[in-house]
Amino acid sequence: MKNQSNDIFIQARRGSVAAIIQILNEQLAALDVRIRAIFSDGVLQVLCEASKAKQLEKSNIVEEVKQTLEEISPRNIEQVKINSRIVQEQKLLWLEDITKDPENQLLWSQQITLTKPNILKQIANNFQTNKPKPTKIPLSKTVYSTGMPKPNQFQPDVIGIFFISLLMLTLGIQVNRWFNLSGIDQITASENTISQSPSPTNKKSSEDTEAKSKAAFTQAVRLAQKAVADGKVAQSQEEWVAIAKTWQKAAELMASVSPIYSRYDVAVNRAELYQKNSEIAKKEAEKILGRE
Repeated sequence: MKNQSNDIFIQARRGSVAAIIQILNEQLAALDVRIRAIFSDGVLQVLCEASKAKQLEKSNIVEEVKQTLEEISPRNIEQVKINSRIVQEQKLLWLEDITKDPENQLLWSQQITLTKPNILKQIANNFQTNKPKPTKIPLSKTVYSTGMPKPNQFQPDVIGIFFISLLMLTLGIQVNRWFNLSGIDQITASENTISQSPSPTNKKSSEDTEAKSKAAFTQAVRLAQKAVADGKVAQSQEEWVAIAKTWQKAAELMASVSPIYSRYDVAVNRAELYQKNSEIAKKEAEKILGRE
């Protein structure tokens, strides 16, 4: 259950409206308030419904929704409009209804702007949200949990024994032919093995490419660690510009990793993440310049 909750939270942080709805419903369940939501024209429209108006006390609902959404910090969502009304029959076009006639449809509404976390928390959130997920390996359906095959799976009979005997006889007749051909088969197999073996030149080239990719990957990780450490103490515009360049260099190194490298998928993911962190650091430098 804990892993499932973590997955839902990560989906919500990535901007999944369905996951956001589930988390808000869990948070407001104690108030018997039901949540619906939709992302429209750059605004997350949230509808809070309850059977009684006193359950929808404005200050409590706004504070609870705002606090929950800021904890999630959903990607690309800053503007939120919270609407409330007495619960009605389920309608797919509820947003259209409250937009056309807000006075008769709603008890109240409130537009809010989510406060984004500080720069370090944003970077930490990016790392957590973009972590590759582990691959699940399905178990075979033909084996019991004890690892033993099902009992009484086959019931031999007279006809089955007859066919098995016939098969053994046929195989015995073919044995001599197989022995006679075995020498030719071995020669053919040897030739196929030689023809399929990679040439020394291609093998060396592949090894060189993989070694370069490994070195680039390792250097990029070290630069990322340095950028994170520098970001914790940076205060001036020059320091943030330098951090942005460090992230940019790390992103370029990750992007240079060859597809034949064993951690290529991770490198692609990290290249995108490091590029985003570089942009965040640039914005931080611009903020400081604006204040000066």
